[in-house]
Amino acid sequence: MVEEIALTPVSYLVLGEIARRGSATPYDLKVGVAGSVGHFWSFPHAQLYKEPPRLAAAGLLVEQREDGGRRRRIFRITEAGRRRLEEWLARSDAGRTELRDPGLLRLAFGDLARPQDVTRLAREQADAHRAQLAVYRQLAALPSPEMVWSLRQTLELGLAYERLAVEFWDRVASGSGRTAGSRGTEPGGPVESAGGAAAASGA
Repeated sequence: MVEEIALTPVSYLVLGEIARRGSATPYDLKVGVAGSVGHFWSFPHAQLYKEPPRLAAAGLLVEQREDGGRRRRIFRITEAGRRRLEEWLARSDAGRTELRDPGLLRLAFGDLARPQDVTRLAREQADAHRAQLAVYRQLAALPSPEMVWSLRQTLELGLAYERLAVEFWDRVASGSGRTAGSRGTEPGGPVESAGGAAAASGA
């Protein structure tokens, strides 16, 4: 019996990963996601342990327990699950791209910060993106049989994004684009400026 339940992006991720693999344990899903879509779709990985049983209860997956050993829970997709996955893949609504970047959020208030703090932020961000770019380059070097074409396409965008991010943060670190006279470009930033004002008033 198939129960109609609301499906989330993680639901479709689980259905897709299991459909591609043929069968998977929650641990298999965790490892697979960490090396693929987890690079651009962040979520608590505990959901990979909770979601398969929920989908199985709704008839979208079928669960099998190992007879011996660790008695792992192995999941396979059902025809109903495959239909729901295909319906999702055939949707015409692209959705809005989500971007939650702590570094960009801090930069957005950089005019209130000391210049050296903005520079340090930019350098740290550039280094982090260089490290991620190195990871993506290692993945790109994998032979074709080890990565399906669709994941390789997402990797191409990841490579382009990380290259652009490195270039962007290097530019911010150099001071390019900071407006003269803003608090973030005054010598010493807001802290020293306040001290200078106090000295000028004779305080």
